[in-house]
Amino acid sequence: MRSDLIQVGRVAGAFGVRGEVRITSFTADPLALVDYKVLLREDGSPGLTLTFGRAAKGGVVGRAREVETRDQAEALRGLKLYIPRADLPPPDDDEFYVTDLIGLAVETAEGEALGKVKAVQDFGAGDLLEIQPPEGASWYLPFTLAAVPEVRIAEGKVIAVLPPEVE
Repeated sequence: MRSDLIQVGRVAGAFGVRGEVRITSFTADPLALVDYKVLLREDGSPGLTLTFGRAAKGGVVGRAREVETRDQAEALRGLKLYIPRADLPPPDDDEFYVTDLIGLAVETAEGEALGKVKAVQDFGAGDLLEIQPPEGASWYLPFTLAAVPEVRIAEGKVIAVLPPEVE
């Protein structure tokens, strides 16, 4: 994957019988996907060119230049959609993009190293940080204020409160 790409959505499948595509949006405003128009594949090649879209639960239902039938739309299910990071507005001082968490060190408030953020996952119940310790299997930490009270992007680390089962 190109390092300058940020995932903004994923094709969830077809909508209706006329080739509309359902897209799960990872943007604050789901309709921003329509504004970006050309959504890229993981390798940077064109994925979908949105010509129209409307808000739907969890994302957007839209028309794409590359899709004419329901079968074509359904065949794209699972396609991850990206835009160049340069197309995103810079985050405010107290904000960050979730993708910026990947690779950050994870420490306790006392400075004990716990590992690095390997990935940010969402299996349906909210974001989870996948933590890769120096040794052993990775584990998940809910990305909540209680479990991750501080994110220090400039310092390259997040502060974590370990759940009892991990301590």
